[in-house]
Amino acid sequence: MLRILRQGVFGLVILASLFSNIPPASAAYPDRPVHWLIGFAAGGPVDIVARIMAQWLSDRLGQQVIVENRTGSGGNIAAAAAINSAPDGYTLLFVAPNNAISTSLYKKLPFDFLRDTVPVASIMQLTNMLVVSNAFPAKTVGEFVDYCKANPGKISYASSGNGTSVHMSAELFKVMTKCDMVHVPYRGSAIAFPDIISNKVQLIFDNLPSALEQAKGGNVRALGVTSPQRWPSVPDVPAIAETVPGFESVGFYGISAPKGTPPEVIETLNKAVGEALKDPKLVARLTEVGGLPKAMAPMEFGKLVADETEKWRKVVEFAGVSVD
Repeated sequence: MLRILRQGVFGLVILASLFSNIPPASAAYPDRPVHWLIGFAAGGPVDIVARIMAQWLSDRLGQQVIVENRTGSGGNIAAAAAINSAPDGYTLLFVAPNNAISTSLYKKLPFDFLRDTVPVASIMQLTNMLVVSNAFPAKTVGEFVDYCKANPGKISYASSGNGTSVHMSAELFKVMTKCDMVHVPYRGSAIAFPDIISNKVQLIFDNLPSALEQAKGGNVRALGVTSPQRWPSVPDVPAIAETVPGFESVGFYGISAPKGTPPEVIETLNKAVGEALKDPKLVARLTEVGGLPKAMAPMEFGKLVADETEKWRKVVEFAGVSVD
């Protein structure tokens, strides 16, 4: 009997030691800093919006949301790093059109974005804006097309990297207008602007947040937006489609996480972003940089990314471009 009791006590001790290593059920996510990877340089449009959101989420979640710039390969370096991280909610990815475009543009990606990530939340929709150096002679989209056709191969356009909407907007424009322009990719549009301002490169179809900031500052001249109609925050800037019928390139910003991230973590993050997009001050800030804040449930955002992936596949095929 004594032996049986001793065995029972020993078993309880073992069980107690095992359970002592299990986090309490009440432990809430997040309990340490969250790292948010973005694929472009500091100061660019993605970086601007990420830092606006990161500050709000840090305050709301009670843990710092740290923005990390992992530049290169049109945002694919950041995507690969996020996908290969632990699926615990402590490494997130800033999602934009480049992730949808890369699926068909890049022929040797080490991941399948739709398969290897899970959607978390939508932040906003946005357009791109065609801006040119102040030294460039064209004052309208029509004048730009005429000048381009009269000077084939003599105009260079910048992008924030291969496979970004900045790149593909220009490629679509080239095909639809028969303009012959030279592509100069950078590791983010913020790095490209000094060369545009100095007219080393003549133009960029940049995401509205940074293009608008540069245009408002008088550093460049805005010619048109890539949305099918004029964009609400810049009603005085014509839609390129007014001159080039059918031209359209509208993007999105959001958050994804590695496949396998717990549903309760995704729910927590989606709820926090949804609350952020109800905050009048935050909405005003995003609107100020040219965005249209738009909250979505994870499944709805996942469908948007899938639909955008198919849309951009058609554009990539139409433009006849690819990257090895």
